[in-house]
Amino acid sequence: MIKKEVLIEETRSFLKRPLLFEHSLAVAQMAEQLADDCLNQRLNIRHSSKEANKKFTDGSVSKSQAFVGGLLHDIGGVYPSYQRISQAEKWGLKLLPQEKEFPLIIHQKLSKYLAREYFAVNDEQVLAAIECHTTLRKNFSDLDLIIFLADKIRWDGGDDAPFKEGLLTELSVSLESAALYYIDFILAEGLKVAHPWLLEARKDLRRHLQS
Repeated sequence: MIKKEVLIEETRSFLKRPLLFEHSLAVAQMAEQLADDCLNQRLNIRHSSKEANKKFTDGSVSKSQAFVGGLLHDIGGVYPSYQRISQAEKWGLKLLPQEKEFPLIIHQKLSKYLAREYFAVNDEQVLAAIECHTTLRKNFSDLDLIIFLADKIRWDGGDDAPFKEGLLTELSVSLESAALYYIDFILAEGLKVAHPWLLEARKDLRRHLQS
């Protein structure tokens, strides 16, 4: 895998937008921290109670995967919303009606494409996590959850996200609890478009937490 320092500079150069780069780097660092917590949780309490093991599921996420996914999650943001439908169609990406209605969401699919084609990322877990970092989706992996949550914790709207305190509280319970808290919060607040992946992820999260 490409060296971290090189990837950081290549991302900075590619984005050409300081605020977007700063957000991307902050998400990468947070994702790396969450992956490290995931690994340490697994090592420290492998033989402890089931309740103690609820925070993270399998400890299979590497810090390098989390960092790369976090750093590249928003590279599709180089295309403004009004260009995203045409760009996706140019690349042969399948779009849902909800994405055409609200093109902002398309950036996650553009980011996956660029990560693979421009940055030569071939780790399918990383690419999948990039592709659903805004909406999550059903059958999520730990890496999907980590990139999804890191993006919310390091919200690009500033450090005063109205959901942040509650999300961090739920994160002390589990990745799933934090993700469900966030999804419930934004749905209660009202969304312009409720992406099907988001709704499917919500059902899946509830099922995981009830089992």
